[in-house]
Amino acid sequence: MSERLEDIAAAMLAPGMGILAADESSGTIKKRFDSINVESSEKNRRDYREMLFRSNEAMQDYISGVILFDETLRQKAADGTPLVDIIKAAGAVPGIKVDAGAKPLAAFPGETVTEGLDGLRDRLAEYYGLGARFAKWRAVISISDALPSAYAVKTNAEALARYAALCQEAGIVPIVEPEVLMDGAPGNHSIDRCYEVTEATLNAVFAALFEARVSLEGMVLKPNMVIDGKNNRRANVEEVAEKTVRCLKASVPAAVPGIAFLSGGQSDEEATAHLSAINTMGDLPWKLTFSYGRALQAACLAAWGGQSANIAIGQRAFAHRARMNGLAAKGNWTAELEKAA
Repeated sequence: MSERLEDIAAAMLAPGMGILAADESSGTIKKRFDSINVESSEKNRRDYREMLFRSNEAMQDYISGVILFDETLRQKAADGTPLVDIIKAAGAVPGIKVDAGAKPLAAFPGETVTEGLDGLRDRLAEYYGLGARFAKWRAVISISDALPSAYAVKTNAEALARYAALCQEAGIVPIVEPEVLMDGAPGNHSIDRCYEVTEATLNAVFAALFEARVSLEGMVLKPNMVIDGKNNRRANVEEVAEKTVRCLKASVPAAVPGIAFLSGGQSDEEATAHLSAINTMGDLPWKLTFSYGRALQAACLAAWGGQSANIAIGQRAFAHRARMNGLAAKGNWTAELEKAA
């Protein structure tokens, strides 16, 4: 194999850089476009993502990889350049979302299992040919006093492991994303309940990865932070950082090269503040960075508003958020820097 998985993972985890999640499904991107009264047409989706990928400051200085949706991996920019080539020219690694979404888990109300394993080997071979060098699969873990069930955790962990093994066979680095939902129903769990569920989930995931013979050195973990539910926000930044790091130390092997957090329901600035605080928690075995979607794009999307005249303004908004998170990935972000900008 021409490219080592470890080298691709290292490029994705370059210091002071992180991963842009631009892999919104058709339904999700439509909701985002509805919020700015823009039609979710193929052209508008392409124009929006082309604006992001041609944002030179953000892409070259702060973005190490981009997770794409199937449509985007195949799209060409307005001038005919494949979007994948624009991403590579900026020095970032193109990636692809390969799961088919979380579907209701039969006989387990309120819980889901992520589908998409059927035909995945062939799809990965095609995606490799189209330029993707990493992939993403998201498992969704519901949390409440009674949830998750052990069965839901186990089923999702096994699917993540099967996906990761298929990726590595294809020369593609798997991003393993078990997300304990911060903003799921009812969303009133405590930070300690989140810690308990996150630790159990990560332990189950790594047990499954070990059984599936997945090389830990050739993967990236994308977990939630340990945080209280959206309807019960009490923990301060320091408590979130301390409990997140304690949980990771208890459950993530040192062989994993890096952890790229999801933002999962946090505001833009909150996700940045938490990441920066986590990166000040002393010497850790993994690189700790971001893999944000909405938390990188919300300001940019609003500034753009579907107008080609606003592309430069949108790119400035994107570059600012990317820079703030790049600083946070080194533990150097401050609230004063936000205000200065």
